[in-house]
Amino acid sequence: MGFVHDDFLLSAKTARRLYHDFAEHEPVLDYHTHLPTAEIAGDRQFHNLFEIWLEGDHYKWRAMRANGVDERFCTGDAAPFEKFQAWAKTVPHTLRNPLYHWAHLELKRYFGIDELLDGNSARSIWDRANAILNSGDLTARRILRRFRVLALCTTDDPCDDLTHHKALAANEKAFRVYPAFRPDNALRVDAPQQFNAWTDRLGKASNVHISSLKDFLQALDRRHEFFHSMGGRLSDHGLNVCFSDFPSEQTTTAIFEKARNGRAASAEEHRKFASYLMLFFGQLDARRGWTKQLHLGALRDANTRRMRELGPDTGFDSIADWDQVGSLCAYLDKLDQEQSLPKMIVYNLNPADNYAVATALGNFQDGQIAGKMQFGSGWWFLDQKEAIEWQVNALSNVGLFSRFVGMLTDSRSFMSFPRHEYFRRVICNLLGRDIDNGEIPNDDSLVGPLIRNICFGNVRDYLGLELGSGADVRGEQVKVR
Repeated sequence: MGFVHDDFLLSAKTARRLYHDFAEHEPVLDYHTHLPTAEIAGDRQFHNLFEIWLEGDHYKWRAMRANGVDERFCTGDAAPFEKFQAWAKTVPHTLRNPLYHWAHLELKRYFGIDELLDGNSARSIWDRANAILNSGDLTARRILRRFRVLALCTTDDPCDDLTHHKALAANEKAFRVYPAFRPDNALRVDAPQQFNAWTDRLGKASNVHISSLKDFLQALDRRHEFFHSMGGRLSDHGLNVCFSDFPSEQTTTAIFEKARNGRAASAEEHRKFASYLMLFFGQLDARRGWTKQLHLGALRDANTRRMRELGPDTGFDSIADWDQVGSLCAYLDKLDQEQSLPKMIVYNLNPADNYAVATALGNFQDGQIAGKMQFGSGWWFLDQKEAIEWQVNALSNVGLFSRFVGMLTDSRSFMSFPRHEYFRRVICNLLGRDIDNGEIPNDDSLVGPLIRNICFGNVRDYLGLELGSGADVRGEQVKVR
């Protein structure tokens, strides 16, 4: 029996039964990804394991650097196999890191490879996997069909023309690809060169001549409406903390004009401007019935030298310990007072804040929409077994786990879809342990629907997106309960 077997991560008979009976065959709605839509629309064929597995994966780069691997083999000019071999030699050193689980689960699910990856097995695994990749069986679209993905959401700038989303809507029936509105650049009055270049792009995309704050807001509204016309029903914001220092329109106008004149906003002015904009974005989402996502608590680009050399998203970010809950509650309260509080999923990166964030969201459940305010799945450094259990336990203790919208990959890689399986195994193991301990009833009619809903049903109903037909690579239909 290989390392990744049928009962992987399932420690007892009850957990195994729950997974195989209720979780294993549920389809996937991956509602937050960073997948490149052009590669889906073009049905990219990957030619080697570097292209599909290592290209752009800062999780692996961090581990390789920690293992003493030179940057040339991470982001540098080493040949594809040299980079893969450097990763393979690192893998044995990742024992007890989730990378070890993910690597072997992915090799098993994509290529049927049971062999442990290390420096000695690297060449054999490289050759076997590459043969499958070059056969055409694992193109971008075939991967989505194989993993029963009925819909996914990408992460898109408001200026994006969504050309590839249009093409996919016209010619792909097995799954749907929807844009998610990510307007982080709209807040950057502290960096006027970046802000003004982006604002000019926004004006062109929206066909609005932007000479005032009013024009700026009109342009954003038009792009939000365009995303809506393309099926988009989610927005997303990556924030250190929520902004809740709400200024007057007059003050916001002055800050906007200052930035448009090339002068950087102060830290206080940036907070005020961002607070005004985040309130506006909440109003847009509420008006159009969208779900807002907040990703809170990442300390990004902490290594200045590496940021200058390699740019962002290269593996130099960490968990921050900023005060989250006061500003989060103030932001939600302001939207609620104005009757503009949309459905919302809040992802917290510091596990020390789990209970505080979960209870903050409970203050704003409205009794109209089940699970309206969602304590989102553990993300980034927290999408691993221990932290998944932390998030689930906090939610269970102060909220309703039964209404949880479940897992997402948050990934740039087409090799990440087994993360849904990983999550499902973890929650079935947790629930199985609860049953074996006598803490919840051993009643399939109670626990079975809960598992199915957390895997798929809840997020399907919560987002209300049109789903694909679910035909897999063999032409079979995926059953949707």
